[in-house]
Amino acid sequence: MARVSVEYKDHVAFVTLTRGDKMNALDQAMFQAIIAAGQEVAASDARAVVLSGEGKSFCAGLDVANFAAFAGQDPVEMLMPRSHGDTNDFQEVAMVWRRVPVPVIAALHGAVYGGGLQIALGADIRIAAPDTRLSVLEMKWGLIPDMGGMVLLPQLVRSDVLRLLTYTARPIGAEKAAEWGLVTDLADDPLAEATALAQEIAGKSPSAIRSAKRLIDQAEAMSREEVLLAESQEQAQLIGKPDQMEVIAAQMQGRAPVFK
Repeated sequence: MARVSVEYKDHVAFVTLTRGDKMNALDQAMFQAIIAAGQEVAASDARAVVLSGEGKSFCAGLDVANFAAFAGQDPVEMLMPRSHGDTNDFQEVAMVWRRVPVPVIAALHGAVYGGGLQIALGADIRIAAPDTRLSVLEMKWGLIPDMGGMVLLPQLVRSDVLRLLTYTARPIGAEKAAEWGLVTDLADDPLAEATALAQEIAGKSPSAIRSAKRLIDQAEAMSREEVLLAESQEQAQLIGKPDQMEVIAAQMQGRAPVFK
């Protein structure tokens, strides 16, 4: 059965986890489907992405029945090979959304647990329903977050919050998640809010949006000197575009620019 659907409308890619009868729990087929969806969108001309889950929850984490599929496998051989540059398959499920060159907006509802939370953290922006529950759940199973969580979480929350969430596996509500930085904003209809935001972004300069995402990623990982140089490089490329002066002129004259 299909685990993920991808649809395009008005320059926005809608990626939906479609295992709603299982709360979009992650099995091996779903891992591969999510990675494939991210790669497809990255290669498309989409200007923004809305990532959501059908049914009662965005994603409740790893399908417990999936543990049986790993029985007897050497954990070192399973986890240590880098299958996607700097990640293994499990990490790429979250990190693929950082590789997508345009903004990814996650619409969250229901349970966002474990691997589901780490997938959501891979998005640029997270809009959650007020009754959403989020958890770094891995400690419940005697494990640690290992799907990119330790790259993404420290960028969003204080060290003490990160430690509390990781050590306890305690679910928290959306309001607390927003207060602590896990969630960007709350909305009664997160999918509608995420769609409106994606449409707004899709109306901006595609090249500038891609440049901005690339620069923000660099700024979060590089030294001050490297970031300052990257700023200049990205801006020089944008200013040097043949149609850039037309865009500036249109803005100065009060006309809506046409972005190609």
